[in-house]
Amino acid sequence: MMENSSEEFMFVLHGLNDTITNRHIYFAFGLLLYILTLSVNLMLIITIILDKTLHKPMYLFICSLFVNGICGASAFYPKILADLLSDSLVIPYTVCLIQTCVIFCYALCELTCLTVMAYDRYLAICKPLEYLYIMTYQKVVKLLAFCWLFSLLQTTIGAVLTARLPLCGNDIDMLYCSNWEVVKLSCKDVTMMDVYGNILTLSTVAQITFIIISYIYIIRTSLKSKTGRVKFIQTCLPHVMTLTNFIVSLLFDITYSRYVKNQAQQALHNILGMEFLVVPPLLNPIIYGMKLTQMGALGERQI
Repeated sequence: MMENSSEEFMFVLHGLNDTITNRHIYFAFGLLLYILTLSVNLMLIITIILDKTLHKPMYLFICSLFVNGICGASAFYPKILADLLSDSLVIPYTVCLIQTCVIFCYALCELTCLTVMAYDRYLAICKPLEYLYIMTYQKVVKLLAFCWLFSLLQTTIGAVLTARLPLCGNDIDMLYCSNWEVVKLSCKDVTMMDVYGNILTLSTVAQITFIIISYIYIIRTSLKSKTGRVKFIQTCLPHVMTLTNFIVSLLFDITYSRYVKNQAQQALHNILGMEFLVVPPLLNPIIYGMKLTQMGALGERQI
C-alpha cells in the first residue's frame, strides 16, 4: 500500500510512450495551440467586457464559457508541454489531484454553462415577449453563480472521495491525470466512488436531455417562419456545434474510462481525451467570434 500523504509519491504517466521520437515537433505544435487558445479566448472576453452593447444574457453566458475554456486548457497544456521536454514522465500526487480537480470542474462547468445557454435560447426564441421579464440581470447572475458553484461542489465531493483512497499503484495510462484512473489504483473497495460516478453520469444525462428537449421546442418554433429560421441559424447553430463537439467527446471519455476494460484502444482514448480538452476551448471562441457581430445586431432587434 502506498501512502497518499507523502510528498514524494509520484504517478507515472504512460500516454507519451509512442511519441517519444517526435517530442519537439509535438511541443512546438502544442505550444502554438495553447497560445492561440489563450489569445482568442482572452480577446473575446475583453471584447464582451468593454462593449456595453454586448452586456446581455447570451453574451455573458458565452463569456463564462470562454473563461472556463481557459481553465480547462491551462489544466492540460502546461503539464503536457513540460512532459514533452522531459525524460521523466512523472507527476506528484498533489499536482495530479489538482489537475484532476481542475479538469473535472472544467467538464462539469462546460456542460452546465451549455445547459443554461440552451435555456436562454429557448426563452429568447420560444417566449420572446416574456424574455426580458424572466431573464433579468439578477437571474443572469444567479445562473452564472449556479454554473460555477454547482460544478465546484461536485468537484469538491469527488476530490474528497478520491483523496481518501489508499493507492496500490502509480501507473496512469493517459497523457494527464484523470479522476477515474486514480480511483482504479485504489487498494480498497471503491463502491462509494462508483456510486458517486453514477450519480454524476445521471446528472450529465439529465442535462443533455434538458438541452435536447429545449432544442426540440426551439426548432419547432423556428420552422414556423423565415425569420425564425434565420434567428436559429444565427444564434443557435453555433451553440449546437459547440454542444455536439463537447457532448460526444465527454460521453466517450466517461464511457471508456468507466466501462471499457480493453487497453488495446488506449491510443484512441488518449486522442479523444485530448480532443475533449483541446478542441472545445479553441473551437468555442472561433465559432462565436465569427458570429459575434451578426449576433450583436440580431440581439439589438430581438432583445
